[in-house]
Amino acid sequence: MNTEPARELKPQEFEFETMNLQVGVRLQVMTHRHLKPAQYFSTLIGYVKDEYLIIKIPTENGAPIAMTEGDRLTIRVFSGVNVCSFACSVERVFARPLNYVHLSFPSSIQGTSLRGAMRVKAEIPASVSMIDGKASSAACMLTNVSVTGARIESEYPLPPGSEVVTLGFTLATPPTNEEVPVESLAAVRNMTVARPAPDKPDVYSYGVQFVDLDPVHYTLLQNMTYEALLADRFKIV
Repeated sequence: MNTEPARELKPQEFEFETMNLQVGVRLQVMTHRHLKPAQYFSTLIGYVKDEYLIIKIPTENGAPIAMTEGDRLTIRVFSGVNVCSFACSVERVFARPLNYVHLSFPSSIQGTSLRGAMRVKAEIPASVSMIDGKASSAACMLTNVSVTGARIESEYPLPPGSEVVTLGFTLATPPTNEEVPVESLAAVRNMTVARPAPDKPDVYSYGVQFVDLDPVHYTLLQNMTYEALLADRFKIV
C-alpha cells in the first residue's frame, strides 16, 4: 500500500477540461454563510462551458438546503486522478419540485494529483478468519483502508502461519447508505503489537493486502476513500 504522506500532495492550477466532469458525478459543496463553512454533497446535472454549471440542491435531513442568488460556494470534485476545488456563486435557484441551481462557471481551479492507492482513516468493524476454516473468526477493526489493503487491529493475535486470511466487513453505498457485505482474501504483510495504556490489553496490528478483490467492492472502497478525502484532508494516512 502507498504510504506517501499527505504533505507531498501539492496543489496546482488546472484547466476545466482536466476535471473530466461527467453528469452525475458526486460533488462536495461548501457554503460560507457562517463563520465555519458547512459541507454538503450534491451531483452534477450539467454545464455550459464558460457560462454556468447546474447542480442538484444539496439536502439536509431529507430537505433541500436554503440557497439564494449570490451565495458564495466552494466546490470539490474527484476527477479520477485529481481532487479539484474551485470557488463560484449561485446565479439562479430553481426550487421545488426541480431543486437545482445554476452556478457561475469557475475561473480558477486548484487541483491535487493523487498517486497510488490513497489510504484513509476508518473505524469499520470486521472479522478475520483462517482460510481453512479450522478456527473461528475473530473480531477486529479496520483502522485505515484503501482499494489495495487495510490495517486491522485486534486484541487477539492471528494464529501462527496466518499468511493469508479471510477478511469480512460491510460498506455503506451512497446516497442511501445501504450496507453491502464485503469478503476478501487478504495477505498479511506485517504485524506490530503495542499496549495503548498500562491498564489496557495488548493490541495487535496487521497490515494486509487484498487478494482478488471483487470489482464491485473495489469501486465501493474507491468511493469511500475519495469521499473521505474530499470531506477531510486530515483523514489521509
